[in-house]
Amino acid sequence: MFEHYYEAWLKQHEEQRKGESRRRLKEGHSHAEKSFIQEVWWPAVGSLEHLHPEYEIADFRDGTRYLDFAYLRPPHKVCFEIDGYGPHSREVSRWQFADQLTRQNHLQLDGWKIIRFSYDEVKEKPRRCQQMIQQILGRWYGTEQINLPLKQREIVKQAMRYKQPFCAKDVCGWLEVKPEHARILLHGLANDGILEPVSGVKRITRYILGATIGASIYH
Repeated sequence: MFEHYYEAWLKQHEEQRKGESRRRLKEGHSHAEKSFIQEVWWPAVGSLEHLHPEYEIADFRDGTRYLDFAYLRPPHKVCFEIDGYGPHSREVSRWQFADQLTRQNHLQLDGWKIIRFSYDEVKEKPRRCQQMIQQILGRWYGTEQINLPLKQREIVKQAMRYKQPFCAKDVCGWLEVKPEHARILLHGLANDGILEPVSGVKRITRYILGATIGASIYH
């Protein structure tokens, strides 16, 4: 399924590009970028909607530059960059490094949110990257962008409304499930980093949303 959607998505963007922008997409979107889509984005989100590869923007020096990925969905503009650690990156001069930081600062001034992943992390720890994507999209866009089964997604929605620590008994009321089932659902969400335990040592009794999702609603 992934390959079908991926090829169709890439072809659609190629057909919309011309000249240098199209050449850059064909040459710049390489193994690292596909690995991010296949190992991280697709398992976490399950859709390529709003995601643009090798996205062209105006450079602060009146030229152009390309972002690895732009996620363009109002009200935010999000840049995702995949950074490799190899001979090229180690040979960057002090001034080239400073220039990279300046470019990033200008992106932020233009309203972009910038998220960076290392290629090594994408390959070696994809689940952690998936969790980060889920938390980012959940915080900025709500739970409809979190690729979770229906019952787990409903727990996250209810937790956002509840705005205080909750337990398996609360989940039983929200979902009309038995306590054993509620605890299994909660443990799974905690293992995925969506929830955090706040009470109990040997046996966790209460949870809150993970730090990234819950920061805006817990005081």
